[in-house]
Amino acid sequence: MTITSPLAALLGVTPAAWALIAVALAVGSLTLLIAWAKVQPLLAFVAAALIAALLLGMPMESIPKSIDKGIGDLLGSLIVIVCLGAVFGKLIADSGAAQRIAAYLIGVFGSARMPVALTLTGFVAGIPLYYNVGFVLLVPLVFSLVYQSGRPAVAMAIPLLCGLSIAHGFLPPHPSPTALVAQFHADMGRTLFYGMMVAVPTLIIAGPLFAMTLKRIKAEPAPMFRTGLRDEAELPGVFNSFATALLPVWLLAAATAAGAMPIEDPALKSLVAFLANPMIVMLIALLVAVCTLGLARGQKLPVLMSGAQDALRDIAPILLVIAGAGALKQVLVDSGVSAQLGSQLGALPVPPLVLGWLVATLIRICLGSATVAGLTAAGIVAPVVQASGIDPALMVLAIGAGSLMCSHVNDSGFWMFKEYFGLSLKDTFRSWTLMETLVGVFGLIFVLILSAFLG
Repeated sequence: MTITSPLAALLGVTPAAWALIAVALAVGSLTLLIAWAKVQPLLAFVAAALIAALLLGMPMESIPKSIDKGIGDLLGSLIVIVCLGAVFGKLIADSGAAQRIAAYLIGVFGSARMPVALTLTGFVAGIPLYYNVGFVLLVPLVFSLVYQSGRPAVAMAIPLLCGLSIAHGFLPPHPSPTALVAQFHADMGRTLFYGMMVAVPTLIIAGPLFAMTLKRIKAEPAPMFRTGLRDEAELPGVFNSFATALLPVWLLAAATAAGAMPIEDPALKSLVAFLANPMIVMLIALLVAVCTLGLARGQKLPVLMSGAQDALRDIAPILLVIAGAGALKQVLVDSGVSAQLGSQLGALPVPPLVLGWLVATLIRICLGSATVAGLTAAGIVAPVVQASGIDPALMVLAIGAGSLMCSHVNDSGFWMFKEYFGLSLKDTFRSWTLMETLVGVFGLIFVLILSAFLG
């Protein structure tokens, strides 16, 4: 479809150039609305979608339908998965399972290897926990270890937070990679498997190795963080904690492996397909967690469900961001600009995976939100994925790496780290921003290596 905007004809601009101008103006408006005017992201996305639609000459009567379709299509496939994941993560946090995982790993590795233990803690706990939940839950543990050992707080925290960040950007069932899987129609299990292969070496470099350079940064954590950990007797067992927290991973891996086998029985094949559905995986994991971490330990169901209410309230802003990104993406698709930009970008002498990473990086720098950056980039590069034949799972990871790049003052994670650790802006850039940049750069490098290996 060719862009036929009256404004383009009036200004004497070619359709291709006008498509770029319109997208730049829409994304620029989105940036200003979110970062400067502090407009709620869903409203900002809808406004940006309207701007893009009008500039691109879409029939006015079709604009609301396009926005509705974008929101409905994306949320329709995600809302149950994301909400189940939020409740599951809340249960892992409230039960003390994440604290038990952290304490066990630190006990195994010892004081001298605490950065390694914290790296694994962040990564393992980050699989079921959303980033903000993991941050609030595990940072008090870091401070407790700092007070006990006298080690530098930033050098201790960076490995843990690196693990949380990588899980958030690369691994389903987190909202951003799960949404990217849905947009690109990638296989969830394969994406998780590839994500693990990319995440581990990236985590080693950006976590404990990078943390060795941060020992001279002085932090002043608030005294209130000396408390907040649960008593040892109140925590679930080690096996219970690990098995339950990682259950979604085991279920997805098992279902993917079973799906790859030649199954002739139609009923068994249907059952495997049913159990491989991410919604069913998360539902099973949640039901098991309610039993193993709640009911079996004497907790009442109404108490557990009160935590579920809190989790759904906390996840609502993320769902609204996903909804808004779907609206803008659908306008770009229905107007024809997505296909036109895709063909133009695909003609550039840049590998598709690098292109997806670069687009996500630029949006991340402008907007701050990793989720927004990933979902917006997906709408722009989707035609490139179809035209190039690149494995959608690899594109999910490349965009995920780009969406974590260069966290700075427009990212809430930047300010959480700064305020919790009492750092100056300079030291926050030296530690947090550089860590996120290393994750983005080496994440892309290992995605490209994996792509070359897979052929």
